[in-house]
Parts: sequence; structure tokens; C-alpha cells
Amino acid sequence: MKPARRPSNPLFSSGPCAKRPGWSLDALDGALLGRSHRSKPGKAKLKEVIDLTRAVLAIPGDYRIGIVPASDTGAVEMALWNLLGERGVDMVAWESFGKEWVTDVTKQLRLSDVRTIQAPYGALPDLSQADFSRDVVFTWNGTTSGVRVPDGDWIPADREGLSICDATSAAFAMDIPWSKIDVATWSWQKVLGGEAAHGMLVLSPRAVARLESFQPDRPLPKIFRLTSGGKLIEGIFVGDTINTPSMLCVEDAIDGLRWSLSVGGLTQLIRRSEQNLRIVSEWVAASTWAGFLGDDPATRSCTSICLRFTDPEVTALAPEAQADFAKKLAALLEKEEAAFDAGSYRDAPPGLRLWGVPRWRTRTWRRCCPGSTGPSPRSRRRPSVADSYRAAKGRPRHSGAAFFMARSIPPEARQDQHQHGEDLQPTQQHGEAQHPFRGVGQGAMVPAGPTTGPSPGPAFASAEATALAALR
Repeated sequence: MKPARRPSNPLFSSGPCAKRPGWSLDALDGALLGRSHRSKPGKAKLKEVIDLTRAVLAIPGDYRIGIVPASDTGAVEMALWNLLGERGVDMVAWESFGKEWVTDVTKQLRLSDVRTIQAPYGALPDLSQADFSRDVVFTWNGTTSGVRVPDGDWIPADREGLSICDATSAAFAMDIPWSKIDVATWSWQKVLGGEAAHGMLVLSPRAVARLESFQPDRPLPKIFRLTSGGKLIEGIFVGDTINTPSMLCVEDAIDGLRWSLSVGGLTQLIRRSEQNLRIVSEWVAASTWAGFLGDDPATRSCTSICLRFTDPEVTALAPEAQADFAKKLAALLEKEEAAFDAGSYRDAPPGLRLWGVPRWRTRTWRRCCPGSTGPSPRSRRRPSVADSYRAAKGRPRHSGAAFFMARSIPPEARQDQHQHGEDLQPTQQHGEAQHPFRGVGQGAMVPAGPTTGPSPGPAFASAEATALAALR
């Protein structure tokens, strides 16, 4: 029998990601449509994104923050093409995007002095090999491998070269020590659930000094240029963008940043995302067929949570057959409209990728991985990822409580369910319905509307959903 109940949010995509709790098109009512982005109010909107970003991420006042074209990819390429070549480069890579930057540096820029420090999916390279008398390029979090650097301790404070960090799936969910970073990039579409095509570029004073003292021996297209006459184009970092941004997307970015401040800022965003990882970790510990792609708990990502198959019947299959099995599992989730885009990245080992950013609530994660906290005392047995797994293997059956760990729900979780109802949208209960964040970040660090009640928690959509397909 197919369960009638489904998760309220089946959006697992790693980008564009799910919107904040309570988001609706009403959040875009203030968008400056039909006006030039170079008008006074247009520049004010863009500057607001920059100012709110600095406030949420606690970026030092002497670091520049700019809005640039082409999402995180554009921001990374802009940094590489402008900054590299003054000295040797160490490229640190352990997943798809880091390896793409290696390709760009070696085959497109064709720099002569490049060292590559790599590790396979699921592992982290030996970071002690990075030589910071050289420039070092790395991703903070492996978006496609689920492995992140544990901290910034491996980056010396007195480095000679620049540390250039692709932080697209880390910013707003992980603690990035800005004193150890000279260049950081990300996009609106990742952790904060914004829209695509806009990137963010952060430059330390050391990076600015490099830009103004080093002239690359290659032509730079207009869309990449950060200097003019040997001086930084300061306008880029106060809202005078290189090309035309979408003012609708700008308004959406402002909404996401205000929401971030309203729930407690970076500390709470990190807490929510880490809670997601903890819940999945408890579920994986009880699973007979799923494990983390990354073996080391200290370096597992709390945003791009990547799972691999451990079932001997699946791991014994040829690589192509394993990939087909993973696609079948993801297709079952989508068919039931229970979990969208939960498959692993196309170049990664077969499995699932669960996007654990702070926009989802803890109770949704509990539905996703019911064994992590035990079943709700108020509800029937809910479907779990295990059910769809069995369906993908052609063995659908209902095993009841066998998929729950023998632990009770914590008292605070019971109270949350009792007071607020498992299926109600938190926006209706916590006052997050319409324009709750107007004024946040404009001299006020609190939400305009009420935000009392238990924290909604990070909870991304529900892998529990996987179960729905099997129970039919």
C-alpha cells in the first residue's frame, strides 16, 4: 500500500536550491523592475546585497565584495585569469569542480609552474603538501564528493602566495576564517537558495595588491576585467556591476540575506546545516545498504551530503550497472514527487546526494531519515529511503518499524510536533509568511515580523520519500 503522506518539501536540488521557509513571489514585490541597474535606486539595491553579505558572513571591512557575472564559475574564472601567473601555483582538487579548475589552469591558461595535489572522490588530499610560498587554489567543500576541509589551520597566516577558495557550497553553512582567505567565490543559487547566473567575488587587501601590481601576459575579455590603468575598478565592489544583473534575482538575494539575519545569522545557519548532517549520520549508522562517500567524519560535508551503496549485491555490479541502479532509485523518488534531484553528480560515484543547507527544517530531515530519532509517537510509520531502495532492487515490501533505530524522540522534538503539527508550513506558525524581513540589514538586525517558537531547523527535503515508490 502506498502511503498517502508525503514530505512537504521534496526539493533536493544542489542548485538552484529550495527557497527559505515561507518564501513566495510576494517576497519580490520590492524588485526594481523596468529601471536601470545603474540608476541611483538600482545601485542601492546592489549595494544592499553587498552590505548584507558582509553582515551575515562577518567579512572584514577592508575586504572587497563584488557581484560578478556567470555564477560561481564566472567568479572563479575571473580570479584565475586575473591573478595567476605571478608565481607558481598549487592546485588542490578532490572532486569534479576542483578538477575543472586544474584543467583551466593547465590547458587554458597554460601556466608552466603548476603542481596538482589530488585525491579520489570521498577523500581529502594531504593538505600539508600545499606550498603557500606559491598561490594555492582549492575548494572549501567538495560539492560533488561530500568532503570538505576541516578548518583553515593548514593555511599559514604569513603566507607569501594567495589562497584562492571556491566556497560555493560552503559559504553561509560553514565557518570560513577570512584571515586565511585572499579570494573567495560563490553563487546565490547554492546555500541561500537564490537564483542562478550571479556570482560573488571577495578580495582581501593582498589580492587587491596583486591585481594592481601584476599584469597577466594574456588578453582579458571585458567580462573578466577587474582593473583599469593598473588600478582596481572600485565600482564593481559598491554595486556598479560589469554587466546587467537581473533586478528580480537581486531582490530575491536580498530576501535570502535578510532571512539569514532574522534567524540568527551565520551561527544559526551553520547549526542548522550541521544538524542535517547529524540526522543523516545517525540514519546511515543503522543502514544496511548506504554509507557516506567520505569515510572521515571530520571532513564530511554538511551541505553536499553524498551517499554510496554498500550493499554487496549492488557493489558487485559493473560500474555501468551501478550507475543505472542509482538512476533508477532517483527516478523512483521523482516519479512519486517525493524527492527531486537526489541523484549523485554525473561524474561522481553512483549514489545519492542530499542537499543539507540551512533552508530546510529538522523535522523534514527526520522524515527523510526516520531511523535517526525514532518514529513520531503521533503518527503511522512513515516511508523511508530504504523503501525506494528495495523497490529499485525489485523487492518492494513493508517492513514497518524495522527501519527505525530503537531510540525515542527527544522531548523537545515531541513538543515541537505537538505544538506545531508535523505537516503545517512553519511560515504559518512562525510569522514568516509575507515580507517578514523588511528592514533587516538596514540598521536592524532583527526580523520585522514575529519569529518566536522553536527553530525550524535546517531540514532539506525528504529522502524518506524514497520509500514512497516502494510501497505501491
